[in-house]
Amino acid sequence: MPIHGKKYRNAVQDLDLKNKFPVKDGLDLALKLAYAKFDETVDVAVCLGVDPKYSDQMVRGAVTLPHGLGKEVRVAAFCKGDKEAEAREAGADFVGGDDLIEKIKEGWLEFDQAVATPDMMAQIGKIGRILGPRGLMPNAKTGTVTFDIGKAVKEMKAGRVEFKVDKAGVIHSPLGKVSFGADKLVDNLRTVVDTLTRLKPASAKGTYFRSMAVSTTMGPGIKLDMQSMPRD
Repeated sequence: MPIHGKKYRNAVQDLDLKNKFPVKDGLDLALKLAYAKFDETVDVAVCLGVDPKYSDQMVRGAVTLPHGLGKEVRVAAFCKGDKEAEAREAGADFVGGDDLIEKIKEGWLEFDQAVATPDMMAQIGKIGRILGPRGLMPNAKTGTVTFDIGKAVKEMKAGRVEFKVDKAGVIHSPLGKVSFGADKLVDNLRTVVDTLTRLKPASAKGTYFRSMAVSTTMGPGIKLDMQSMPRD
């Protein structure tokens, strides 16, 4: 029994998936091979030369993509007092304090990202087991625990992406939609790579960027030659 479906096999039948392509050409190819009837998401996987089991080699952060993600992001803001009005004005979809926490305890999770003011974190800790495994827990290291809640909400609505290196040393990040076209996706990818470069741990030795590949939701992974990354 084949591992992949017929459409996938047809898409890659004349393609050597071991080849590395220039960044722009690789993204063009990934878009060309997209075959789903919906507007597929384009993702990047970057293998870094770090060992995440050591805390000083943990790469974690967030980036606001210049062209966004191509989808509506539902933001929940945990705050109280004047900060509630600030969050609503910035575009937060759901705003509240203890009431929002109680709603989540009852099983409601109709949001994509969350932000909180520091004075709410003690209460939010009570639902950490619910939010944490879903990647929804606000965290100061990624800028989602802040009193500047209006700015954080605006960044999320504009296409802010959080990332964290996994056990294999790989960072995964969405870049946008197939409908963006290669040029916008290259801009978003360059922003991700520039951010990862700034976050390089001082203790990381050897080659930092080991490999990189892009893929659409249903399509194959296309390896990229990182030396060909366009610069401003």
